[in-house]
Amino acid sequence: MTRLRLGVNIDHVATVRNARGGAYPDPLRAAKLSEEAGADGITAHLREDRRHISDADIDGLMEVLTVPLNFEMAATPEMQAIALRHKPHAVCIVPEKREERTTEGGLEVAREENRIAHFIAPLRDAGSRVSIFIAADQRQIEAAHRIGAQVIELHTGAYCDFHAEGNIAARDSELQKLTEMSSLAHSLGLEVHAGHGLTYDTVSPIAQLPEVIELNIGHFIIGEAIFRGLTPAIAEMRRLMDEARA
Repeated sequence: MTRLRLGVNIDHVATVRNARGGAYPDPLRAAKLSEEAGADGITAHLREDRRHISDADIDGLMEVLTVPLNFEMAATPEMQAIALRHKPHAVCIVPEKREERTTEGGLEVAREENRIAHFIAPLRDAGSRVSIFIAADQRQIEAAHRIGAQVIELHTGAYCDFHAEGNIAARDSELQKLTEMSSLAHSLGLEVHAGHGLTYDTVSPIAQLPEVIELNIGHFIIGEAIFRGLTPAIAEMRRLMDEARA
């Protein structure tokens, strides 16, 4: 199997910074450290309410990164305009609700196929790879394929939540769905990524899925960095991913 890529999400470095309203800790410094520690890309979600990543952070990331930026965003005209101005390597379209603490599920593509198809077309034309963050659901995957997305990112949150709750049957059922749907997406010619809620305890089964070529992990890595440092936290995740892939 090909080497699995690791995208490190730096959103929650910005969350800590914004808690005090200052300039520290700097998400750009975290991004550069992540690069040096072996990250293959950096993910940042510019939310409509700017609760963590700011417009200035995106400006800075586009200037300093030497690895690809995966720009997560809602399907709104404002975010489309920002993405078209910066033309990042990848844009990942995610659902977004103001009241949620974190992204709670995958994007509903099948019911909004026409709107999302028209929304992503200019992004593709500008040269960004378009990814859709979706649940491991056949209808959504087939819809993502029809609208011209190049990539899907499978939402692993339910799988991770069931593991944390000790609900082994539900966890294994969710893993089976992720396995089957990654295979389906690959058969349709979609590049398959996965992410949300992954930890040292849950990453290996996902890393073993042969069709998955990239994992995007943020909250756990940033949290673990409090105890062991960012570079060792990333190195351990990288080790587990490589070990599972081998």
